[in-house]
Amino acid sequence: MSESSDSMESMSALTMTALNKTYGDVRALRDLSLEVRAGEIVGFVGSNGAGKSTAMRITLGVLEADSGEVRWDGRLIDLDVRRRIGYMPEERGLYPRMRVGEQLTYIARLHGLDASSATEAMEHWTEVLGIAERRGDEVLKLSLGNQQRVQLAAALVHHPEILVLDEPFSGLDPVAVDVMSGVLREQAAAGVPVLFSSHQLELVEALCDRVGIIKAGSLVAFGDIDDLRQTDTRRWVVAGPPHQSWLPSVPSAELVSSEGSRTVVEVADPWLTEVDQELLTAAMAAGPVHEFTRQRPSLTELYRHVVSTPTATVAQEVNA
Repeated sequence: MSESSDSMESMSALTMTALNKTYGDVRALRDLSLEVRAGEIVGFVGSNGAGKSTAMRITLGVLEADSGEVRWDGRLIDLDVRRRIGYMPEERGLYPRMRVGEQLTYIARLHGLDASSATEAMEHWTEVLGIAERRGDEVLKLSLGNQQRVQLAAALVHHPEILVLDEPFSGLDPVAVDVMSGVLREQAAAGVPVLFSSHQLELVEALCDRVGIIKAGSLVAFGDIDDLRQTDTRRWVVAGPPHQSWLPSVPSAELVSSEGSRTVVEVADPWLTEVDQELLTAAMAAGPVHEFTRQRPSLTELYRHVVSTPTATVAQEVNA
């Protein structure tokens, strides 16, 4: 790729660079750097208090970083850029006694849409998100799930160039999760960079292009999910004869678990690629094999490992 195309790719991104934030004696962010490219969905995961919301609020200008910067298209985030961001806070930022349709139209007007365009946008997003029949209701009279849909509509009603969503799936039923997932995919397909935080790791794994794991204010892992799931060991699932009848003949493989005819084994040395065939050959010699598949750790397993491992150790593993 040419230098000019590299530059353009870098420009078409929301970038946080070396963000630091301290509250008294608490270091909320530690040199946090993160990039969300145009047309990409990035998941931001971490324990409560890890720094996710702080990073998002700095991006929106709700908080000021002690140091570091946030840019969009290579430009420092200012008031003009912030007007083009769709933000969904973890704590709902809606007027509880204002009617849904009136509120969304008002928010669209605040972002610069004229009256006609604001009404059209409100009608579109309430229809897409399944709350069109609730336009005349006060927000406080809605279920928590429908309030969450209204909050997403508020983030989308002004046709934002960037989406920053803090726990958007919280409190949603499975149907609403599917609707919201579809909306985020459509926004990304239209070129919008999407950053969202969530504790629902299976959903993050299914929806995101890349994932960042934050711990104690530091980004300790970031990348494509498939890359993050690569490990120094290889695990295989073998469904077939009892492991006692074939595993002892492959000394470089260790038993991880066994339940019924399903056995999980691990090869500690990634360079011993021939062991994979030895496993299959040994198992087939002992009886019919119905399954032989590679097992990679899920995002949930990776997350548990990261949050339970000292930060310096995790950084060494990620950078290895």
